[in-house]
Amino acid sequence: MTSPHDGDDEGSATEPKPLACARCGVRADGPPPTWTLSVENGVRLHYCERCSRENLRAIEGRLDSQWW
Repeated sequence: MTSPHDGDDEGSATEPKPLACARCGVRADGPPPTWTLSVENGVRLHYCERCSRENLRAIEGRLDSQWW
């Protein structure tokens, strides 16, 4: 027996939102592997490669010592 909704993909797939760097605002169509993901106060923030590199010391400074 089939459901009237079998094969109906409407509403099941959402169009991906472009990501924006939380620091400089540059946009990307998906999460590039060179971007940094940070969870701050329960909010997921993405940082582009340039901003990640420029702020690497600050990023590492927030890690527990076991990570370095």
